Amino acid sequence: MVDEKKVNQVVDPGKGDVRGHELPLLLFAGFRTLIDRLHAELARQGHPDVRPAHGFAMQAVGAGGATASEVGRRLGVSKQAAGKTVDRLVALGYAERADDPADARRKLVRLTPRGLDALTRSAAIFDDLRADWAHTLGPERVRDMEDALRAVVPTDAFRLDAAGWLGGA
Repeated sequence: MVDEKKVNQVVDPGKGDVRGHELPLLLFAGFRTLIDRLHAELARQGHPDVRPAHGFAMQAVGAGGATASEVGRRLGVSKQAAGKTVDRLVALGYAERADDPADARRKLVRLTPRGLDALTRSAAIFDDLRADWAHTLGPERVRDMEDALRAVVPTDAFRLDAAGWLGGA
């Protein structure tokens, strides 16, 4: 049956306090809360146009740059989808296209100083958000939660293609 107050959650009245479906919802809600707070603070600090997909894409570009095809592979999306995201990053001033010094036929996408600033600020904001959680929950509980997640999350799970995965690409 569907709970009218939480229409996206299935409620099984016969299960008592055991609600397996809540774990992924809570993990996702925690992720979403962090990302939403990150972007609100990034906007306050001069990056109002950065969206979550842009952050994944800038990470996929990396410090050394990447081709649009490489960005697409790293994000788990088509070259065309990656190209649209790169176009948007270029239009916003977070990335630029440049000739590849190793292969004149290829264009590299590189982060601009503005893109690097957004990533640097993001890292600092995430540190602040973690500190907020530690203040609310206690530092040991946050460390325990991180350790517990490290124990159940495969080491190869840290991939940048979450945007593609969530979008079904």
